[in-house]
Amino acid sequence: MAREAIVYVHGLWSSSADSILLRRRLASALGCAVWMFRYPSISSSMHEAVERLRRFIGERCEPPPEKLHLVGHSLGGLVIYRYLERHADHPPGRIVFIATPAVACRAAVGLAHLPLLGPFAGQCVRDELLVERERRWNHTRELGIIAGTRPLGFGHLIARLEGENDGTISVSETRLPGATDFITLPATHMGLLLSGRVARETALFLRAGHFSLSPRLSTPPVSSARRS
Repeated sequence: MAREAIVYVHGLWSSSADSILLRRRLASALGCAVWMFRYPSISSSMHEAVERLRRFIGERCEPPPEKLHLVGHSLGGLVIYRYLERHADHPPGRIVFIATPAVACRAAVGLAHLPLLGPFAGQCVRDELLVERERRWNHTRELGIIAGTRPLGFGHLIARLEGENDGTISVSETRLPGATDFITLPATHMGLLLSGRVARETALFLRAGHFSLSPRLSTPPVSSARRS
């Protein structure tokens, strides 16, 4: 039986190449397998994506490891969120969301309303990100959230992003009540996947349940953001 493993869930329009550095760095830092879960992010509904993830984990984790962590980038974090809502028997482990919108996403709404590009927003996005939703992290598993603050990206062409943002998602959109820890790092939406700092912070959270110099280590509340 493996002691520890990680499942990585990609976001909209992503390929395996986008996250290869992050996955390699996590594997090296934690000395464990990192499995990439692939799903058709445009054509799948959220229900279909969640069921695919359930089958993927069931096939890979036989027998299950002692700890199975989940890491999601952007839309991938919402797939994980819905998966854990429906499958409470998931093995123990920690969760990290990287630039995952927890509320209605301005860039997603802007994209969905473009005549030519709207269909490429995908069914998962339409299921989850076009209307306001009251989401809260109620799971027993610890959740760490990383948001980007380098405002370069396609999102500015299709929406008015408010406050700090990564060029696609505003920092305010990534806040999820009930999360264990929250930090911001100076990277764009896709640049977060290339950042060595993001990989180190993700690995630290999966290992210890907090980010480096986390506000929760000194001053509550634990969900407050920190500029890094």
